[in-house]
Amino acid sequence: MIGNTIGLIALALGWRRSILTWPAQLLSGVILIAAYASAHLSGGVGKQLLVIGVAAWGWHQWSRGRQQAQDGSIAVRFASWKERGLLLGGAVLGTLAVGGLFTLYPALSWSPWADAYIFVGTLVAMVAQARGLVEFWFAWLLVDLVGVPLAFSSGLAFSGLVYVIYFALVLWGMRDWWLRTRTPALEGALT
Repeated sequence: MIGNTIGLIALALGWRRSILTWPAQLLSGVILIAAYASAHLSGGVGKQLLVIGVAAWGWHQWSRGRQQAQDGSIAVRFASWKERGLLLGGAVLGTLAVGGLFTLYPALSWSPWADAYIFVGTLVAMVAQARGLVEFWFAWLLVDLVGVPLAFSSGLAFSGLVYVIYFALVLWGMRDWWLRTRTPALEGALT
C-alpha cells in the first residue's frame, strides 16, 4: 500500500514537472521490492529493479537541466516521429521479449502477456517522461487500460483502485503537458 501510494505521489509530481518525481519513484520501487521479496515474488523484485534503474536515469536527465522551462521545471514537448517509432518499436519488441520470458518461467508472472505489456509500457512511459515527452501520458493511459481491469479481475482491489486514480491523474497530466506545449507559440503570437 505504501509503495503504491508513493507511486501516486510520484505521478502527481511528474504532472507538476517537479524533479522530486524521480526520488519518489525510486522510493516507491525500493518499498515494492521489499513487498515482493517478502511475498517471494522474484519476478516483481526484478521488475522493480529495472524500474529503479530507469528512475535513476530519469532523475539524471532532469537534473542536467538542459530542458528547463522558464519556471525552472522541465520543459515538455511532443516527440518527433522518429522518437515515436522508437518508443512504439521498443514497446512491441519489449513486450514480446518479456512476455516470452514470463511464459518460459511461469514463476515470474501469474499473467505473462498482460504483465509484460504493463511492465514494458511502464518502462516506455518512464523513458518518455525522462525526455519530457507528452507521449509519456499516452503510454501511461495504455498501461492503465489493461492494468485496471486486470487488477480488479485478479482480486487486487487496492491495486485496481490505485490504477483508477492513476487513470484520472494521467488524464489531467496529459491535458496540462499538452497545453504547455502550446504556451510558447501562444506567447509569441501575443507579442
